[in-house]
Amino acid sequence: MKFIEEIVVDEFLPTVRSMLAADLRDRGFTQREVADALGISQSAVSKYAHGEVTTSDAIRDDDRVRALVERIGEGLATGDMSRVQALIETEVLIRRLEAGDLLAERHRDAMPDLRGVDDSFDVHDPESDVRTTEQVRSAVHRGLRILRTTAGFADLVPNVGSNLAECLPDPTDVEDVAGVPGRIFDVRGTTTVPSDPEFGVSEHVASVLLSARAAGAPVRGAVNVRHDPTLLDDLRAAGYRTVEFDAARETGDDDHDHDHDPVSPAIVDAVGAAGDSAPSSPLVLYQTGGFGIEPITYVLAGDAPTAARIVRDLCR
Repeated sequence: MKFIEEIVVDEFLPTVRSMLAADLRDRGFTQREVADALGISQSAVSKYAHGEVTTSDAIRDDDRVRALVERIGEGLATGDMSRVQALIETEVLIRRLEAGDLLAERHRDAMPDLRGVDDSFDVHDPESDVRTTEQVRSAVHRGLRILRTTAGFADLVPNVGSNLAECLPDPTDVEDVAGVPGRIFDVRGTTTVPSDPEFGVSEHVASVLLSARAAGAPVRGAVNVRHDPTLLDDLRAAGYRTVEFDAARETGDDDHDHDHDPVSPAIVDAVGAAGDSAPSSPLVLYQTGGFGIEPITYVLAGDAPTAARIVRDLCR
């Protein structure tokens, strides 16, 4: 893992300082005056002068960098620009180059995983969509770790497999829900997770989650397990609200296209008819099966780790 700040420190700053040192020397500055102007040691100036510091050709050749160096060099030489202003001007350019520009591209070279990220991504933006999606993916990871280390969870995996999912804060379809590609399976008593979480890969659990949200339930995480009346009794005893819905009316199906409406009228109606109080979190939905339909129980909560912990507690 390499931070974009490391690109600034390792590539941008040495290159710009080297260019500024050369510019100021060309303007008649002594080595001591260059060191004072740039706030570095004379030995550092000497290293820049003798090419003993690694610099970046990509940064050196950028017209904006060259223009900045010339503007700062002239300003420092004439006294029209203070060191503080020179610092601010440099910081402004750094931020511009970090936001989907030259430094962002250098960052992608150092971190190939960023190649799949939108070019408009700003690594410093705390409200960025990329940060939110990665937080959701991380939450699913944490929930999966809970399930993998829960003795007995494999026994709760239904024949169709389980999945653990979490949606973005304002989801509109299954592409806004992260889950496990290929589902979670019981392989000889071992909980097996075939791949890392991705978005748009678990339409069935995503549909249940989105349907519960459409009914007003404040949930973002969900996990499905096999249906068992004893399990339901344990969930009720733990204080969780349980709601049955008609599986024959459910629209979600992992084998279907993503183009259909992911919201299940059966779930929306069932949650709405369950009582006068507002839908709660956590919430347990279940269906008792039908022709060719396996009975399933869904545990929904504020996030994926919470849903996983509820299931973990059932196994104790």
